[in-house]
Amino acid sequence: MRYTLPAALLATTMLSLPTAAHAQAMTSEEAAALRAELAALKAQVQTLESRLDAATAQPAPAPVSTPAPAPSAPAVAVKSPTEIAWKGAPEIKTADGWSFKPRGRMQLDVASIDTPPGVTDARGGASIEFRRLFLGVEGKIPGGFGYRVEADLANSSVELTDVYMTYGTGPLSVTVGQHKPFWSLDELTSDLFTSMAERAAFTQAFGFERRVGMSAQYKGKAVLLQGGVFGDNANDLISDTNNSISFDARAIWMPKFGNTQLHLGGSGHFRNINDAPAVRYAPRPFVHTTNSRLVDTGTFNATSERGLGVEAAAANGPFHVSGEGFWQTARRPGLADPTFFGGYAEVGYVLTRGDSRTYKDGVFDRLSPSRPITAGGTGAIEVNARYDYLDLNDAGIIGGKQRTLGVSLVWAPISYVRIIANYGRLKFDDAAVGSATGDRDYSADAFGLRTQIDF
Repeated sequence: MRYTLPAALLATTMLSLPTAAHAQAMTSEEAAALRAELAALKAQVQTLESRLDAATAQPAPAPVSTPAPAPSAPAVAVKSPTEIAWKGAPEIKTADGWSFKPRGRMQLDVASIDTPPGVTDARGGASIEFRRLFLGVEGKIPGGFGYRVEADLANSSVELTDVYMTYGTGPLSVTVGQHKPFWSLDELTSDLFTSMAERAAFTQAFGFERRVGMSAQYKGKAVLLQGGVFGDNANDLISDTNNSISFDARAIWMPKFGNTQLHLGGSGHFRNINDAPAVRYAPRPFVHTTNSRLVDTGTFNATSERGLGVEAAAANGPFHVSGEGFWQTARRPGLADPTFFGGYAEVGYVLTRGDSRTYKDGVFDRLSPSRPITAGGTGAIEVNARYDYLDLNDAGIIGGKQRTLGVSLVWAPISYVRIIANYGRLKFDDAAVGSATGDRDYSADAFGLRTQIDF
């Protein structure tokens, strides 16, 4: 293609020559001129070819190297804004600090007490009841707040249990609402984790219950300080006369030496009864299925109450011991002030290897099997023995004395299911209820079986 223009000129010239030759004979001079013209054309063609060669001989541009793509950064896992965990029930948590979890428990008891004739009526025989049937929710709110709302639906009635809000972002926390004053180790240990089906007799006798109030707690590494101001139980506040006020405090030293957890503490309580100056101290006899109160002070006038408690416990591996004492004094204007006493001593051992009765924040916690039946194991098995004592005789009031030697067998096939078998041998002195022969000093046998599940 590079000869296209000169070749066309040459061809045009050559084609014109025959035409001229046919028209007239060429002279020698004309032939010489034509040869000169052809030589000039050749020179022009060579010049054009040289220029064209120079233009097409330019070096091709160097190939541009394409840089290798930079290695991509490793993918970073993006945390989901909402997480769902399982702790006996679904617990929903968000990245900004919200959480929500349903909670509840069911305890079904079969129990009986065998007493001398005339002491108990049909209620003393074998009977069955829903001891507790709790349903509620709990969770956290951004900013360090928390909440719990729960009610007991047992026996076809609704009774508020824990209903409170908390605030705390460090070792100090505040609680407002209905919760337990800081009574004792046995009372503050959840009924889901107690070694016996029922707590010590003094906790029932002296009216330990949840009350509406405000409290604060400081939890250090080995120190727990608790205190608060309380009114009455939420279910009793509908009455204008239930306007008592109490001040309750508890201090615990809970160091750990190697594998041994130690618990030493005490509590103090003062309650001004105000418009309803009357009290009664009367526990059930080791089982809850009977309404009979075999030791009972009866109702008497009192303007205030004062309570002092001491508590101690130790746990090492599968072994634990615990004990408490509590003195309750009632102020009676113009009369001697009675002081009643209750206490217990307990020893327990977990038979299954690798399992133990756990301890957390000043109370005993869940017995969780290391080899549950869902993993081919036997679950956790624990045996306990307790001596319980209650004296309601003082300052002219004869409420009686109750001594109980109790044993229990606890089986936790999985963490959230528990079965407790109880036996108690009770001895009464100056009982409030006499036998058919009028005897007020006698013995009784109590049996109980509890099946429970919680979430």
